[in-house]
Amino acid sequence: MLSCNAPAEVPKSPSIAQESSPQGYVIPELPDSMLFCGKVIHLVDEDIHEKLDRELLVNTFFQSATVQTIKRANRYFPVIEPILKKHGIPEDFKYLAVIESNLLQAVSPAGAQGFWQFMPTTAKEYGLLLSNEVDERLNIEKSTEAACKYLKLAHAELGSWDLAAASYNRGIGGVRQDMKWQGTDNYFDTHMNAETGRYVYRILAVKLIFEDPEYYGYSIKKEELYEPFQTTSVEVKSSIGNLAEWALAKGINYKILVKLNPWLLSNKLTVKGNNFHLLLPHASTNLKPYQEYLN
Repeated sequence: MLSCNAPAEVPKSPSIAQESSPQGYVIPELPDSMLFCGKVIHLVDEDIHEKLDRELLVNTFFQSATVQTIKRANRYFPVIEPILKKHGIPEDFKYLAVIESNLLQAVSPAGAQGFWQFMPTTAKEYGLLLSNEVDERLNIEKSTEAACKYLKLAHAELGSWDLAAASYNRGIGGVRQDMKWQGTDNYFDTHMNAETGRYVYRILAVKLIFEDPEYYGYSIKKEELYEPFQTTSVEVKSSIGNLAEWALAKGINYKILVKLNPWLLSNKLTVKGNNFHLLLPHASTNLKPYQEYLN
C-alpha cells in the first residue's frame, strides 16, 4: 500500500495510445503516478488504481456537466487561486471546490451552500455572515477565505494535505478516529465510509481531466470558455433600501447586480458595523443591460 513517505519521483505521463470500446468511446489510461499538493501519489497499487479509475470514468463520461464545469473554471479559478496562494494552501484545492459544487452556487439536501458547501453553523464559525439579506457562503472570495482557514487548521492537525482534503468531508475528528482504530497514518491506507473513501480520488480524477482535457476527450476551444467577469468593487458604507433602484442608478439592473453578487438575498442591504463591497461591471465589460444591445 501507499506510504505517505514514498520517495518523490517524476510522475509518468499516460500512454498516448488509448483504448476504444466497442461503442466508440475513448477509455483513458491512468498514469503510473501523479502529483497532488506537491506529493507523488503512486497509482500502481491495485486498490488505489481501481478507486481512481472509477472516479476518472465517472467524470470522463459525465460529459455535459464536465464540459460546463471546465468552461466555468476559466472564469472562477482566477478568483480562487490567488486566495489559496495567499493562505499557503496548495493550488490543487481548487479541484475540491469543483467536486463540492461544480463551481455553482449549489444547495445540498442537508442545507450546505456555495462553491465550498458550508453548512450554516460552520459558515458562522469561520466568519461568514448569514441573515435574511445576505449569505456570504455565496460570496466566492469570502467563502474561499473561510475554506482556506479550515484547510490550514486541518493540515496542522492531521499533518498532510490529502488527509486535510478528506477531513473536508469527514471532519478532522472523524479522520483521526478512523486512523486511530485501524493503526494507519495516511488516507490511502485507511478504510473510510463510502463517501469519504471516494472523496480524495474524486479530486485526483478532476485534476487529471482539467489539466489535460483533450486527452480525456474534451476538445473545448478557447473562445468557448467563460471569460472572467471584469468588475469594479464599490464600498457600501450606509444601508441601501432598494437595491434595484440603486443598480439602475449605477447604469445596470438588479439581475446583473445579483449575478455579480449572488450573496445578496433581498432587495435591500442593511449596513451595521461592517461595510460591504459590491461588484459592478467594469466600464469595458459586456455585462450590460440587454436593452443597450437593442438600441
